[in-house]
Parts: sequence; structure tokens; C-alpha cells
Amino acid sequence: MMDFPTLIQILDSTVRLGVPLLLACLAGLYSERAGVFDIGLEGKMLMAAFFSGAIAAVTGSAWLGLLAGIAGSMSLAVVHGLAAITFRGNQLISGVAVNFLASGFTVLIAQSWFHEGGRTPALMSGGRFGPIILPGAEALREVPVLGPIYYELLSGHSILVYVAFACVPLTWWVLFRTRFGLRLRAVGENPAAVDTAGVSVVRLRYSAIAIAGLLCGLAGTYLAISLSAGFGKEMTGGRGFIALAALIFAKWRPVPALGATMLFGFLEAIANRYQNIDLGIVVLPVQFMQALPYILTVIILAGFVGKAIPPRAGGEPYVKER
Repeated sequence: MMDFPTLIQILDSTVRLGVPLLLACLAGLYSERAGVFDIGLEGKMLMAAFFSGAIAAVTGSAWLGLLAGIAGSMSLAVVHGLAAITFRGNQLISGVAVNFLASGFTVLIAQSWFHEGGRTPALMSGGRFGPIILPGAEALREVPVLGPIYYELLSGHSILVYVAFACVPLTWWVLFRTRFGLRLRAVGENPAAVDTAGVSVVRLRYSAIAIAGLLCGLAGTYLAISLSAGFGKEMTGGRGFIALAALIFAKWRPVPALGATMLFGFLEAIANRYQNIDLGIVVLPVQFMQALPYILTVIILAGFVGKAIPPRAGGEPYVKER
């Protein structure tokens, strides 16, 4: 049986591991709600992770690393926007190109700059976002049940964790309670109607792409200078694709996206915690546990793609009628 302290530790790991998935999932939510499919989330996260780790290592500042990570992600968002929106190219191919570009570019430049096998130097404390202790956490630490929940689970995370969770209600409000959100969703469903109303489809789609770039920048930065202590080769580890699966599972809605990404984080936390799980009848090996998030990704894509209805204009470049 799992005792209470162990459960708290697993849930704490769930939060830490689920945050980059959550940010990437919300990035895809904005982009795809505007009708632009974005499978380049992985590449933008990777580019952000590299530039944030590299600049933080050189300057010793986590905040400068954050700005560099966002800039790196936004640069690829612009590339994807030009290909998919301005030149009306195939959005899936553009996303694949972004992923390949980031995969090769980050290792090449990291090796050229730092000569450490495609990694950045290990970051010191000043180059990383440290944990934030919430008010009263130390005083409540020894209180049964409530103390561990508040001190270990809710407190002690970096600022990017709290930003990620704040983005969920913010995204819901923007998409469903603002004029901008209404227009953004309309562009993903019927861009011709939006254009007829005198609203620029191109501007709205670029806005969505820019927001996605910002959120991917936060996700990649979190991986490099909060969850880890620097950039490593292919450190995103397929999280961008898992975030896309979570987005489909959540049916392009922000609150279910939180639950879906935390589910993936929970599975990864379980895999990291337990090497083998004895179910009595069979023992699940560590390799199975490590592969479980990816197995769930395949199951979701196979079982929910047909049931989840994406935005109707998703993946289709808009050609203005003359």
C-alpha cells in the first residue's frame, strides 16, 4: 500500500513533470482553435530550452534565460506562421520542418558554443528559477495532512509552475469571455465569415501563433532552467507530441487539458518512482512503466481522434475570395 507521504511525493512530481506538458498543450490549444495545426510544439520547446539554458549559463541570470527562451520559441513560431499562413503551405509539413530544424540546430550550436557534447554547462543557483515558499508553509509543515499538502505539494515550486496553472483559467477567460477569443474560435470554424465581418483572418492566426510561441517558450525554459540545470540533447523527450495527444483527449478545452496533462505527468512520476510494480499475477517491468506515457499517447490518438471533433477549418490555409 502507498502511504500518505509517498502519495504526496508522487503528486509533487506529477505537478513538476506535468507543467511543461500543460504549457505546450495550451499553446496548441490557441493555435489549433485558430485553425492552424501545430505539430511543431516539440521543436519550439527544444529551441526555447537551448537558448534559455545557454543564456542563463553565460549571464548567470534566469530571467535573461527566460527572455532568450521565449525569443527562440517565437522565432520558430514566425517560421511556422510564414509557411502556414502567409505562403499557405501544408501545416503538418511545416510543423515537421520546425521539429527537424530545432533538433539539429540546438545540438550544432551547443557544441559550437560550449564544446560539451551538445549540452550547455551546468547552471548555478542564480541561473535557475528557485522554489517559492508560500506564506505560512513553514508554520504549517508539521500539521497532519494539511501541512504536507500545503508545504510539499502546493508550496516549493518555481514561479513558472504557478504561471502555468494560472494560464488555465486565463485561457478559459480569453477564449470564452472576450471578443478576441470569440473571433479566434470563429477563425478556426469559419474564417470566411470572420473575413466578411471585416476582421483580418491573417492577423488573428498570427496572434494565435505568437501566443503559442510564448507558451512553448515558457515550457522549454521550465525544462532547462527550472526542472533541470541546463540544456541537454533532445531533452524535450517527445513532450510536444504528448501535449498534442492531451489536447485531443481534452477536446481543445483548457480545463480538461489540465487534467489530461496531469494524467501524463502522474504516469511519468509513477514510472520514475517504481522500477517494477508487482500486481500479484504479473510484475510490470521498469521498461513498461517508462513507456506507459507513450503507450497512452497511442491509445488516445487511436481511440479519441474519431470522437474528438477539431475546429472545422483546422489545417486549411485561408484564401480570401475576391
